[in-house]
Amino acid sequence: MNERQFEEAVARMVQGDKTGLKEIYENYVGYIYRIIYEVLQSRENAEDVTSEFFIRLWNRAGQFKPGNGHKGYLATMARNMAIDFLRKHKREELTALLQDLGSGPEEEEAAGQGRMQKAESEGVYASSAPSGVEEKVLGDMTVSQALETLKPAERQIVSLKVLGELTFKEIASYLEIPMGTVTWKYQNAMKKLRRCGYE
Repeated sequence: MNERQFEEAVARMVQGDKTGLKEIYENYVGYIYRIIYEVLQSRENAEDVTSEFFIRLWNRAGQFKPGNGHKGYLATMARNMAIDFLRKHKREELTALLQDLGSGPEEEEAAGQGRMQKAESEGVYASSAPSGVEEKVLGDMTVSQALETLKPAERQIVSLKVLGELTFKEIASYLEIPMGTVTWKYQNAMKKLRRCGYE
């Protein structure tokens, strides 16, 4: 399905014609399911969220803005819905993922403290290690600021790579750009994050 066909299908959806949704569903149900499954790692949950995705796509058809690439739009919506599902149903699993994506400072601080308590209870830190703990917490709290230094395309690629655990080849396919471009943007993004003290 090319851009023009997708835009025509959405235009029909806006007019209340469900054949537009049916066409999009038939072309992209597998694509959407894979993105959601990569985040949730649960077949049952991924199927549920995929079903909800197409209901939301129908309800929000009027919000689609042509010209920005429909596959990226679909991928972003699918990924956000999967993250929302985790936030509501799997809070503990999400905590570890949020630190990599740059969540709010309170959530990051809580995640950092949780990791410290776990490490301390397991005897990971020796008596000379407090400075390392402090550096780790400070590092966690600057992730969101570090991510703000990235361009939108770099943030999207880092998000797909880190949260979705997608390969560069899969990201290139999803975003419809060359794999070399994906790896170059990802490496540039990681350099920027390292300059901000984020590994």
